[in-house]
Amino acid sequence: MKQTIRDDTFVELSYRVIDQKTGNVLTAVEFPLGYVHGHNSVLDPRVMAELDGRSVGETISVPIDCSDLYGARDESLVITDLIENVPEEYREVGMQILMENEKGETKTFFVTRMDDRTLTIDGNHPLCGRQVIFELEVLSVREATDEEIAAGGTLDQGPDIGGSPTRPI
Repeated sequence: MKQTIRDDTFVELSYRVIDQKTGNVLTAVEFPLGYVHGHNSVLDPRVMAELDGRSVGETISVPIDCSDLYGARDESLVITDLIENVPEEYREVGMQILMENEKGETKTFFVTRMDDRTLTIDGNHPLCGRQVIFELEVLSVREATDEEIAAGGTLDQGPDIGGSPTRPI
C-alpha cells in the first residue's frame, strides 16, 4: 500500500516557485526539503493542506498571492543613491545588505539595479506583490521517528525561500 502524507509522517519534497504572470521560475530547491507533517509549519498552511493525503510521485500546484504573506509593496523601501556612496562589496545586483535603523531594528535590503552612476536597493521581500504558483513534488513519505516528531523534521531544514523567519512560503 502506498504511504500517504498525514500527521506523523516524514515527508521529503522538492519545489519551485513560479511567477504566474511571466511563467519564470523564481526559486527552486536544489536538495529535498524534509519535515514531519502535522508537527512543522515549514510551509504555508494552504500548501500543507494541499499536501495532506498525497503520495510519492505526486506533484501539486498551489497559487499563492504573496501580498497575503508579505503585505503590499512599500515604495518608501526602494532607495537609489550614487554608487560612490555604497561600499564596493555591495555593488552587485542580488547582494543582500542588512541595515539598522535608529531604534536598532534590522531589515534586509536587496540590490536590485545598478548602472555607472547609481545603485538601487529594495527593502521589500523579493516576492512581495507577486502572484506565484508553488509547485511541489512528493519525493518520499514514511513513518516519522519519535526524534523527528519531537524536532519537527530533520535537523538540517533546508532553504528559506522567503517567508517569515519561522515559515517560508
